[in-house]
Amino acid sequence: MSRPPTAAQRRVIDAADPVSGRLRGTPAQLAALVKHGLAFRHPRPPHDHFLTPAGHRIRETPETAPPEPAPAQPSTGVFTARAGGEEEPPDTGPGRAREVHSAWQGLLELRRMTNPDGATDRPCGWERAHLVQAAALALEAAGQRPAGGGQEGYRVRATPQPEAVAVRAEDPSALSACAAALERAGWQTGEYTEPRTRARYLLASPRRV
Repeated sequence: MSRPPTAAQRRVIDAADPVSGRLRGTPAQLAALVKHGLAFRHPRPPHDHFLTPAGHRIRETPETAPPEPAPAQPSTGVFTARAGGEEEPPDTGPGRAREVHSAWQGLLELRRMTNPDGATDRPCGWERAHLVQAAALALEAAGQRPAGGGQEGYRVRATPQPEAVAVRAEDPSALSACAAALERAGWQTGEYTEPRTRARYLLASPRRV
């Protein structure tokens, strides 16, 4: 793209679904984003528009200039997968369950669209670039409980190893359940022991084949 998006286009980009990149906007706004290589129109009905990799980069880059005032509208929040360790107890209500289900379905659609063979049984490029969030979403979508607010559960953390996250849980059976959930979601896992504390943990990586 030869010039940065307008403030109106930037608002459309920023409001994209955080997982699938699905866009909502006026036909003119969406067409402009397609023209500049920041979005594409899906060939199958209902022909929704999604961010391209360039669009995702724009979305993840802080704005350098103040945006135009946006029309007042209610805040709906942005979905964030729970990696565990948050101060508040994890929300397990029906509203959160719907959000997690919707995010997981969006991620499967993103796999279908971006994996070369359209496979949905293994992670895609977005997941490899957002390892902690992707693994946490896979766990929460499988019904695993994140730690938080004094409650036990899983914790997903980045590691120095490329394309690998560490998953910890106090309960050995919960750790096994996390391994099974990640493997069903297309990840490969291995169980290891911390040399100093002797605590067991998982190393999980997105499967490539």
